[in-house]
Amino acid sequence: MYPERSVPYSSIEVQSRFLNRVYAYMAGGLALTAFVAFFTASSPAMLQVILGNKLVFYGLMLGQLGLVVWMSGLVGNMSAATASTVFLIYSALNGLTLSVIFLVYTGTSIASVFVISAGMFGAMSLWGFATKRDLTGLGSFAFMGLIGIVLASLVNIFLKSDAVSFVISIIGVIVFVGLTAYDTQKLKQMAATVDADSEAGRRGAISGALALYLDFINLFLMLLRLFGGRRD
Repeated sequence: MYPERSVPYSSIEVQSRFLNRVYAYMAGGLALTAFVAFFTASSPAMLQVILGNKLVFYGLMLGQLGLVVWMSGLVGNMSAATASTVFLIYSALNGLTLSVIFLVYTGTSIASVFVISAGMFGAMSLWGFATKRDLTGLGSFAFMGLIGIVLASLVNIFLKSDAVSFVISIIGVIVFVGLTAYDTQKLKQMAATVDADSEAGRRGAISGALALYLDFINLFLMLLRLFGGRRD
C-alpha cells in the first residue's frame, strides 16, 4: 500500500496527469498499429487473406468505421476497461488495412513522412496547449473541411483524378493540423475539470487519445500521398 498523498495536486499536476494518460494511450495505439501493419506487410499469407478477397478488405474497413463510430458515440457509457479494449482492437484493425502502404511506398519514404508527421503533430499540439486564443472557430472550420474531404474523396472514387487527389491531400493536411491544435485545447480544458484517476477521467483520456490518434493517422496519410516515394 502506498501512503495517501497529504497535499492536494496542483492544477498543473492535475492537467499533467490527465494529459500524460491521453498521450500514453495514443502512443500505445500508434505502436500497435505500426506493429500490426509491418507484421502483416511482411507476411505473404496475411496479405493474401486481406487482399486476396475484396470482401475481407472492405469488411475490415467497415469494421473499423463501425468501431470508431460506436466508441465515439458511446464511450461515456462504457467502462474504462471496455473503452480501452475497443481502442486497442480498432488500432489493430487499422494496422491490418494500413499494411498496404508498405506495398505502395518505399520503407524509407514511410519512415521519413512519419517523422515529418510527428514533428508537425507535436508542434500543433504544443501550440494548442499553450495558446490563449480560443480555437473553437478553428475547430468548426476544420470540421467543415473534413466533411468536404469525405465528400470529395467519395466523388473521386469514380473520377479517379490525380489532380483532385492532390488537392484533397493538401486540404487534408491543413484540416488535420487544425484539428490537432483544437483537440489538444479541448483536452487541456477537460484536464482541468476531471480527476485523472477516476473512471470518468480514464474514459475521457481514452476518448481524447482516440481523437488525437485519428488526427495523427490522417495527417500521416495525407502527407504520405503528397511526399511518399512509390515503389517501382
